Amino acid sequence: MRKFFVLLSREVRSYFYSPIAYIVLVFFLLVSGADFYFQLSFMNQRPVPYSVQEAFFNSVFFWFAFVLIFPLITMRLFAEEFRLGTIEPLMTAPVRDWQVVLSKFFGALIFYIILWLPTLLYFAIFQAITHQPAANSGGAYLGAYLMLLLLGMFYLSVGCLASVLTKNQIIAAIISFCVITLLFFLGLVSFILLDVSSSTRQLLGYFSAIEQMGTLSRGEIDTRPMVLYLSMTIVMLVLTHQAFQSRKWRL
Repeated sequence: MRKFFVLLSREVRSYFYSPIAYIVLVFFLLVSGADFYFQLSFMNQRPVPYSVQEAFFNSVFFWFAFVLIFPLITMRLFAEEFRLGTIEPLMTAPVRDWQVVLSKFFGALIFYIILWLPTLLYFAIFQAITHQPAANSGGAYLGAYLMLLLLGMFYLSVGCLASVLTKNQIIAAIISFCVITLLFFLGLVSFILLDVSSSTRQLLGYFSAIEQMGTLSRGEIDTRPMVLYLSMTIVMLVLTHQAFQSRKWRL
């Protein structure tokens, strides 16, 4: 385990030494901050049946920034190591392949969590200024951020798999963006196609990140997304491990 934590600390430090990480952080904070401002401006003009917190987590700006950050976070994980040749010392080091894969995944996950921490200030500042709650209950915050964590773990694992397949960061980013976008819009098919059966609509709704976020951001905790995204994350990491081992033997 000590070797794993050494690798993990190496990955976390690499984000803070990378200019791309700061570009992603600034981009994300600008978009999320603009989203929060526009949602408040809209809600000030007319009465709405939802809270500030629900509006923030279910807007177009939010989902645009959300889908875009994963290719940027994960594209360099393995691809840059293969391109620079630094993967060879790592492969010959006395560490297991699964430790390498998990250290890169959890390093990306830690950076992803850091991205979201400043958004807690949005709601705190809103409540301090207006003396009004930004959410209907504490469970609404828990549900929304739990959904962000589950989706983040799954999409980061998809990005890890895309990055281990190539030594070109741009190609890795394109692959992960296309796959994540396809998975994201798969849940919207039920809203686009009106002639699908109720069972098909229910099945597609099970994969709808927007619908699941809408449910959890109201404080209604549903275990189905937890099972789905944790299972899919494990599957993606196993595939990443297999792909990493395959490339390792070809070097």
